[in-house]
Amino acid sequence: MMGHAQVEDQESSKRTGTMGNNIKDGIDKFIRPILRELNGKSDEMEASAVISRDGLNVSAVLGEGVDPDRLGAMCAALLGLADTTAKELERGELKLVLLHGEKGVLLLVHIGSTHVLALAAKPKINLGMVLLEARKTADRLATIV
Repeated sequence: MMGHAQVEDQESSKRTGTMGNNIKDGIDKFIRPILRELNGKSDEMEASAVISRDGLNVSAVLGEGVDPDRLGAMCAALLGLADTTAKELERGELKLVLLHGEKGVLLLVHIGSTHVLALAAKPKINLGMVLLEARKTADRLATIV
Protein backbone atom coordinates (compact mmCIF):
# COMPACT_ATOMS: atom_id res chain seq x y z
CA MET A 1 0.00 0.00 0.00
CA MET A 2 1.05 3.60 -0.45
CA GLY A 3 2.17 5.93 2.34
CA HIS A 4 -0.23 8.39 3.95
CA ALA A 5 1.07 11.29 1.86
CA GLN A 6 0.47 9.27 -1.28
CA VAL A 7 -3.02 8.11 -0.39
CA GLU A 8 -5.47 9.25 -3.00
CA ASP A 9 -9.22 9.03 -3.19
CA GLN A 10 -10.46 6.40 -5.55
CA GLU A 11 -13.94 5.95 -6.87
CA SER A 12 -15.84 3.82 -4.40
CA SER A 13 -16.75 1.43 -7.17
CA LYS A 14 -17.57 1.39 -10.83
CA ARG A 15 -20.87 3.17 -11.20
CA THR A 16 -23.01 1.76 -13.96
CA GLY A 17 -26.61 2.13 -12.78
CA THR A 18 -28.61 5.21 -11.92
CA MET A 19 -31.11 4.77 -9.11
CA GLY A 20 -28.98 2.68 -6.73
CA ASN A 21 -25.91 4.79 -7.38
CA ASN A 22 -27.74 8.02 -6.55
CA ILE A 23 -28.33 6.63 -3.07
CA LYS A 24 -24.75 5.32 -2.89
CA ASP A 25 -23.35 8.65 -4.10
CA GLY A 26 -25.36 10.43 -1.39
CA ILE A 27 -24.05 8.14 1.35
CA ASP A 28 -20.51 8.38 -0.04
CA LYS A 29 -20.61 12.19 0.41
CA PHE A 30 -21.09 11.65 4.16
CA ILE A 31 -18.73 8.71 4.60
CA ARG A 32 -15.69 9.79 2.56
CA PRO A 33 -14.86 12.84 4.77
CA ILE A 34 -15.05 10.61 7.86
CA LEU A 35 -12.64 8.14 6.24
CA ARG A 36 -10.27 10.96 5.27
CA GLU A 37 -10.36 12.21 8.86
CA LEU A 38 -9.57 8.70 10.14
CA ASN A 39 -6.66 8.32 7.71
CA GLY A 40 -5.34 11.70 8.88
CA LYS A 41 -5.10 10.62 12.54
CA SER A 42 -1.61 9.26 11.89
CA ASP A 43 0.94 9.22 9.09
CA GLU A 44 1.01 5.47 9.70
CA MET A 45 -2.59 5.03 8.53
CA GLU A 46 -2.71 4.16 4.85
CA ALA A 47 -6.27 3.40 3.77
CA SER A 48 -9.83 2.91 4.97
CA ALA A 49 -13.11 1.69 3.55
CA VAL A 50 -16.70 0.95 4.48
CA ILE A 51 -17.83 -2.40 3.13
CA SER A 52 -21.12 -4.27 3.38
CA ARG A 53 -21.01 -7.65 5.12
CA ASP A 54 -21.48 -9.31 1.72
CA GLY A 55 -18.38 -7.57 0.32
CA LEU A 56 -19.81 -4.62 -1.59
CA ASN A 57 -17.73 -1.46 -1.34
CA VAL A 58 -19.74 1.52 -0.04
CA SER A 59 -17.00 4.15 0.21
CA ALA A 60 -13.21 4.08 0.30
CA VAL A 61 -10.11 6.24 0.62
CA LEU A 62 -7.42 3.90 -0.64
CA GLY A 63 -3.88 3.98 -1.94
CA GLU A 64 -3.30 4.03 -5.67
CA GLY A 65 -3.64 0.62 -7.26
CA VAL A 66 -5.91 -0.85 -4.58
CA ASP A 67 -9.09 -2.26 -6.10
CA PRO A 68 -11.96 -1.42 -3.69
CA ASP A 69 -14.13 -4.25 -5.01
CA ARG A 70 -11.39 -6.83 -4.48
CA LEU A 71 -10.70 -5.46 -1.00
CA GLY A 72 -14.41 -5.75 -0.20
CA ALA A 73 -14.55 -9.35 -1.32
CA MET A 74 -11.47 -10.32 0.70
CA CYS A 75 -12.76 -8.57 3.81
CA ALA A 76 -16.13 -10.32 3.52
CA ALA A 77 -14.35 -13.68 3.28
CA LEU A 78 -12.24 -12.89 6.36
CA LEU A 79 -15.29 -11.80 8.32
CA GLY A 80 -17.22 -14.92 7.38
CA LEU A 81 -14.44 -17.19 8.59
CA ALA A 82 -13.86 -15.10 11.74
CA ASP A 83 -17.60 -15.12 12.57
CA THR A 84 -17.73 -18.90 12.19
CA THR A 85 -14.60 -19.35 14.31
CA ALA A 86 -15.88 -17.06 17.08
CA LYS A 87 -19.16 -19.00 17.22
CA GLU A 88 -17.48 -22.41 17.06
CA LEU A 89 -15.09 -21.51 19.88
CA GLU A 90 -17.88 -19.85 21.89
CA ARG A 91 -16.16 -16.44 21.97
CA GLY A 92 -19.41 -14.52 21.66
CA GLU A 93 -20.31 -12.00 19.01
CA LEU A 94 -17.36 -11.01 16.82
CA LYS A 95 -16.38 -7.35 17.25
CA LEU A 96 -13.23 -7.03 15.15
CA VAL A 97 -10.54 -8.84 13.20
CA LEU A 98 -6.89 -7.80 13.34
CA LEU A 99 -4.32 -9.03 10.83
CA HIS A 100 -0.79 -8.07 11.77
CA GLY A 101 1.87 -8.80 9.16
CA GLU A 102 5.46 -7.71 8.83
CA LYS A 103 4.45 -5.01 6.31
CA GLY A 104 1.42 -3.67 8.16
CA VAL A 105 -1.91 -4.25 9.80
CA LEU A 106 -5.47 -4.65 8.60
CA LEU A 107 -8.26 -4.03 11.06
CA LEU A 108 -11.90 -4.91 10.39
CA VAL A 109 -14.45 -3.43 12.79
CA HIS A 110 -18.19 -4.06 12.66
CA ILE A 111 -20.42 -1.09 11.90
CA GLY A 112 -23.72 -2.35 13.23
CA SER A 113 -24.79 -5.71 11.81
CA THR A 114 -24.62 -4.93 8.08
CA HIS A 115 -21.30 -3.15 7.41
CA VAL A 116 -17.64 -3.18 8.36
CA LEU A 117 -14.88 -0.58 8.58
CA ALA A 118 -11.59 -1.75 7.05
CA LEU A 119 -8.43 0.11 8.02
CA ALA A 120 -4.90 -0.55 6.73
CA ALA A 121 -1.84 0.86 8.47
CA LYS A 122 1.94 0.58 8.52
CA PRO A 123 3.50 -1.96 10.90
CA LYS A 124 4.84 0.52 13.45
CA ILE A 125 1.49 2.14 14.21
CA ASN A 126 0.30 2.26 17.81
CA LEU A 127 -2.30 -0.51 17.84
CA GLY A 128 -4.09 0.92 20.87
CA MET A 129 -4.64 4.21 19.04
CA VAL A 130 -5.80 2.38 15.90
CA LEU A 131 -8.31 0.32 17.86
CA LEU A 132 -9.64 3.38 19.68
CA GLU A 133 -9.96 5.53 16.54
CA ALA A 134 -11.48 2.70 14.51
CA ARG A 135 -14.10 2.01 17.18
CA LYS A 136 -15.00 5.72 17.45
CA THR A 137 -15.20 5.99 13.66
CA ALA A 138 -17.35 2.85 13.40
CA ASP A 139 -19.75 4.32 15.97
CA ARG A 140 -20.02 7.52 13.90
CA LEU A 141 -20.54 5.57 10.70
CA ALA A 142 -23.28 3.45 12.30
CA THR A 143 -25.53 6.53 12.23
CA ILE A 144 -25.08 6.76 8.43
CA VAL A 145 -25.14 3.20 7.05
